[in-house]
Amino acid sequence: MGAANPEAQTAFGPMVLSAIEHHEPPQRRLVDDDLAAAFLPGGLRTVVRLTSVGPLRRALLAASDRSAPGMWTGIVCRKRYIDERVSDPVTEFDAIVILGSGLDTRPYRIARYSDLPVYEVDQQVNIDRKTATVQRVLGAVPASVRLVSVDFERDDVMTALADNGFRDTGRTLFIWEGVTQYLTPAALHATFQQLRAVAPGSRLIFTYVRQDFIDGTNLYGSRSLYRRFRQRRQVWKSGFVPERVEEVLTGYGWRLLEQAGPSYYRDTYIRPTGRALSASPIEWSAVAERVRD
Repeated sequence: MGAANPEAQTAFGPMVLSAIEHHEPPQRRLVDDDLAAAFLPGGLRTVVRLTSVGPLRRALLAASDRSAPGMWTGIVCRKRYIDERVSDPVTEFDAIVILGSGLDTRPYRIARYSDLPVYEVDQQVNIDRKTATVQRVLGAVPASVRLVSVDFERDDVMTALADNGFRDTGRTLFIWEGVTQYLTPAALHATFQQLRAVAPGSRLIFTYVRQDFIDGTNLYGSRSLYRRFRQRRQVWKSGFVPERVEEVLTGYGWRLLEQAGPSYYRDTYIRPTGRALSASPIEWSAVAERVRD
């Protein structure tokens, strides 16, 4: 399954980083996810346990930075960025939809204190894996969480959500983290078109890879990352130009509210920890609001 479906395998990496980050003292953490390690398979949980040793953890991060400068830091910072915007969902939102949820622990962290409906949308292989993982870790999937199978290359997201009881009130938060680069341009366009059906006032947080990295015109010092995701296999297929994100979103009926890249992560998350880290400029985050067409 893994060889035939490389996109499904990418669910592990970001959660490994979040789990390793949890070994840092609280004041030095870039993200705080106490469920991340438990959601990983046994072999990866062992790796994470080994990184409780500070020198080994720092050596691993340094090795990551040699092959993909700042990607580790950028990924955990984007998770922090999204977590902060889901910090008070009970009062701000009526539902959360996670598009391409992978092993995301957010629904289960939310379920600790709220019955807010959370819809996890992903391809069937990830939904099956997630269901088994949650049953292993928590005993059962909480009643507030719905797991919805969708192939973004073929299926209509909004139809699948409606079939699983989703009703948009205009106070829905859609989270699309670490996914857009894996979709073909056609599937990316189709998904944005499908999201036109959501009510004005809904929010969308999504992350993206820079188009110039996808094109190979600027590798940002990450040649090995480019070889892995663009040359050996065309795993990453789509990108955005940060300066044109607002224009693209407007075309689909969304208003850009903010974007976050390496300088935001540096000033907001990294500097307060005192750690000598920098985030990659390759991946960015954006927040948008649905407006009336």
